[in-house]
Amino acid sequence: MKTNVFFYSLIMIVISGCSKDDDNSRSEMTTVIGQWKLIEQLADPGDGSGTFKSIESEKILKFSEDGVVTAYNGSLCQPYSDQQIASGTYDEKGISTNCDNVNIAYIGFEMKDGFLILNFASNEGFSQKFERVGLR
Repeated sequence: MKTNVFFYSLIMIVISGCSKDDDNSRSEMTTVIGQWKLIEQLADPGDGSGTFKSIESEKILKFSEDGVVTAYNGSLCQPYSDQQIASGTYDEKGISTNCDNVNIAYIGFEMKDGFLILNFASNEGFSQKFERVGLR
């Protein structure tokens, strides 16, 4: 009897210990699902002094539950390219764009204070801030 209780307790510890990272990844994926409007950009001059500045933009990113991201009123390849790619795929860390420019083939993102921040590969630092619009 003691062996069975010990065995079941050990299984429960292993199961609960393994699922935490998976839950965090799923949480990030769920959090990003919905529509996001571009509201600010950060273009650092190379010394770390850059700050986000408000911009006028109609660019919307829509993250679907199936792992597809779609850009409306803009391209996923902007600002580094005029190539028009309207959709790509995403995971819990970023967007795969299929853009020709290696700086934007994969764009990392993070959730910060309820905003979606896209961090582009750049020597000086370039990021875009999006706010959630509409319903999930």
